[in-house]
Amino acid sequence: MNILIIIMIIIAVLLIVASFVIPDYSKQVKEDIDQLSIQLYQETYQIKKRLKVLEEELLIPNNDISLNKQSSKKVNPIIVNQVHLLNEQGLSVDQIAKQSALTIEEVNEILEDDKGWDRNE
Repeated sequence: MNILIIIMIIIAVLLIVASFVIPDYSKQVKEDIDQLSIQLYQETYQIKKRLKVLEEELLIPNNDISLNKQSSKKVNPIIVNQVHLLNEQGLSVDQIAKQSALTIEEVNEILEDDKGWDRNE
């Protein structure tokens, strides 16, 4: 009986020593998860950035289109309203063109054509 207790104590001490000597794999798993999380955030950021660029490209009229197609194209009423509001704030035509993604000629046409613009719309 005493021998059995001594053997169990020796096994317990060996297991305790082994727990300190054997490397802890949970630290490596935590580092892997952190690295994966960082990669995921970076990829998400890049995808959002690319999506924003694509959305902007879809909203900006293509400069390669012939002038006939551009002149027949109607400008969105929201952009027209924005152009008028920016003009009232005292911005230059160049600044308005940059902010509204329009050409300077289109901004001038919108500002010259005040008939269809109503602030209450």
